Amino acid sequence: MMPTSNLSPPQQLDAAHHIHPFSDTAEIAQTGPRVLTRGEGVYVWDAQGNKLLDAFAGLWCVTLGYGRSELVRAAAEQMQQLPYYNSFSQCTTEPTIRLAAKLAELAPGDLNHTLFTNSGSEAADTIVRMVRHFWAVQGQPQRNVIIGRHNGYHGSTIGAASLGGMKGMYAQGGLPIPNITHIAQPYWFGEGGKKTPEEFGRQRAALLEKKILKLGPERVAAFVAEPIQGAAGVFIPPDSYWPDVQQICRLYDVLLVVDEVVCGFGRTGHWFGSQHFGVQPDIISIATGLTSGYIPMGGVMFNERIASVLKHQGGELAQGYSYSGHPVCAAVALENLRILHDENIVDAVANDTGPYLAEGWMALADHPLVGEARIVGMLGALELVPNKPKRTFFDDHGRVGELCRSIALRNGLILRSTADAMLLSPPLTISRSEIDELLEKTRRSLDETAVELGILRRG
Repeated sequence: MMPTSNLSPPQQLDAAHHIHPFSDTAEIAQTGPRVLTRGEGVYVWDAQGNKLLDAFAGLWCVTLGYGRSELVRAAAEQMQQLPYYNSFSQCTTEPTIRLAAKLAELAPGDLNHTLFTNSGSEAADTIVRMVRHFWAVQGQPQRNVIIGRHNGYHGSTIGAASLGGMKGMYAQGGLPIPNITHIAQPYWFGEGGKKTPEEFGRQRAALLEKKILKLGPERVAAFVAEPIQGAAGVFIPPDSYWPDVQQICRLYDVLLVVDEVVCGFGRTGHWFGSQHFGVQPDIISIATGLTSGYIPMGGVMFNERIASVLKHQGGELAQGYSYSGHPVCAAVALENLRILHDENIVDAVANDTGPYLAEGWMALADHPLVGEARIVGMLGALELVPNKPKRTFFDDHGRVGELCRSIALRNGLILRSTADAMLLSPPLTISRSEIDELLEKTRRSLDETAVELGILRRG
């Protein structure tokens, strides 16, 4: 399809050569993408000179905000010293070693061992292979079933998309792969009915036990879930959910795998989202906030039990990537973690700017369009509905969310929409005055959306 003549030269090149992820290729070739040109702090600018407050941190990623010269310097210095070496054939680099040690220091419990990847998706694929390998080398090869959650998101590679429960993704590529199954999500607002959040949380946790017993505990390798379901709509489980899930996993010796790609590195006011819920995983996946998105890097962290089996019974580990533990990525990650610690950013999310944002965000629940406001740390959502008391949804699911997102962009604010929920995930370095700006622009965008829908009058 030829691009339309009203596109800028970069947009025309994009239409001719660039396939965008999770986008309608034909549509974007006609309308042209928004071309971002620079960033500073919590703001980005596009090619037309529009200044936008990025309340989504790129894609959950840019925890330190844009323009941190320390991260650029760390990458440049490592590139000059040793731009690349691999971790195969009994080799590694010093930044990789130091990063693995630092992560062991930060992670909860005895998650002391890391296999590095390039993304959260690759981390999820690694988890599929490693948990099955873990049981197989102990004489239990039949223990290969992994349980995930409907609407869970763990990435878009074949293994990661199979672990996730996104039906739209299953329509492409023959997913899921065998021996991966799912249980219902702990989404109280949309599925809780008349149950209290506590009752609903326990009921949804009980579905895990029911599934394990149906499959046979001797066949179930692991349960995989995000602390808070991010891409699905920032579904925050009731407080009763995670303790019961952990107890069930321990009862049946099912490995507990927590996907920390979105929640990790301060997003919830703790270093890891599992700490917010008092959960001790056997395995976690990490990415995004590990480098503040400045350079691609991910990983899988294992506890002592799993690492011991992999080291002493597993033989040659036939898993990894050419760029696993890339020294430049590791150097940037180390500097990113140093800044998060030295500038007390995680503590600020827990005790200062996080509570300040939460107070203002929850106040938006009084808006006629908002059925529920939810937030933990700097991760939140506004559920847009036509009828607040009945908790009903718009018929054309997703249209209102897209409308509100477009209006917010017009107002200089980047929010993400999933269905009709507006999602929030700003840089952790956002100031109180910038939070005020974010909240003002969000309310204005809600008002203008309501006017477009005929819910509020103009003026």
